[in-house]
Amino acid sequence: MENTLKIGFVGGGQLAMMTALEARIISDYDFRINILDPSADCPAHKVAAEQIIGDFKDPTAIKRLAEISDIITYEIELGDVTALRELRNEGTEIHPSPETLEIIQDKLTQKKFLDQKGIPVPNFLEASNKDEIRRAVQDLGIPCLLKTRRDAYDGRGNFVIRRKEQIDLAHKKFVGKPVMVEEFVNFQKEVSIVVAKGRNEVAAYPPGENYHEDGILIMTRMPAKISKEVEREAERIARRTLKAFDDQGVFGIEMFVVNDKILVNEVAPRVHNTGHGTLEKSAFEASQFEQHLRAISSAPLRGTEIRKPVVMQNILGSKDSFIGPYTIMGANEVNILPGVHLYLYGKKEVRPLRKLGHLSVVGNEQERADGISDLSSDESNMDVLVSRARSAHSMLKVVPVGAYGN
Repeated sequence: MENTLKIGFVGGGQLAMMTALEARIISDYDFRINILDPSADCPAHKVAAEQIIGDFKDPTAIKRLAEISDIITYEIELGDVTALRELRNEGTEIHPSPETLEIIQDKLTQKKFLDQKGIPVPNFLEASNKDEIRRAVQDLGIPCLLKTRRDAYDGRGNFVIRRKEQIDLAHKKFVGKPVMVEEFVNFQKEVSIVVAKGRNEVAAYPPGENYHEDGILIMTRMPAKISKEVEREAERIARRTLKAFDDQGVFGIEMFVVNDKILVNEVAPRVHNTGHGTLEKSAFEASQFEQHLRAISSAPLRGTEIRKPVVMQNILGSKDSFIGPYTIMGANEVNILPGVHLYLYGKKEVRPLRKLGHLSVVGNEQERADGISDLSSDESNMDVLVSRARSAHSMLKVVPVGAYGN
């Protein structure tokens, strides 16, 4: 192709890996993925064009990434905003912008921004010391959440205060870290929307319905089981959120459904775990990963309509997992199940609750012996897909290298 666009990712994890793999199959554009990551064997290292080994917050490493890339973007929110802003001011194209990243990196700043823009969010209060935490808990009521404002994800950095006696424990847990207190939302459902904004267009995928354990995403069902009215409201709020940031790229917007109203929980300026179902080619015209590349490069966005229901289930290290090299047994058996697609991230070590991969189950997909898809209406039942995802997941076992003769 005549025009090659080199995209530099701050982060070389599974999101950058899946983007690099998707980039290879985009027929009308030639995207090359470069990465910055401190780990030489991060998931994306085998599929990236080039890798800069360095910390996400290292200005020198970020500058080196910019030198080999046409556009800078993120798969993790830990990049150094000052360095990114300086590069942008010197002419480097960066999407989403350093200003957007700065807002989102701090959960309190993010909530204040959304609130000021008229985006509905849970009630929250700033708390810089134990006395302020105590007053905030009194104002917001129990239960409530104490949250670290920065560098926390997958439920890490959250503490649910259920009794006044837990305030001291919560404060000690996060001592020395900036925190905030947020109301505990008794939501009907948690949903999320992955939405892309190019230079002049916006494209939103349908809401997914999310299930968590210990603050970590376990499963996403697409489409979410919500009314059309709630679906329209969720998309309206998602579009308003992107308009507020006035930026380019794919954003993952997590929301609570409360009495059929929408509250925005958090915004991620990147492709999102809850959007992995969009990888299924029979269900979506284009994945969130392709859409992100198109959005940040001002290329035309593609369609986001869902053709078939999809259930995505994460594959995690167990709570009491060993730490070290591992093998996932049962992968070959799962890969031949009809409608089930397994994605492994190639991480070198397992740790408790670490994301190692995911599997997707697509409705209305049952391979015949001749390889032609046989559409069957009973497979569109979401409960069937959920059951199939759980059954496939149960066939997988994470074991130490060398166990059982592997």
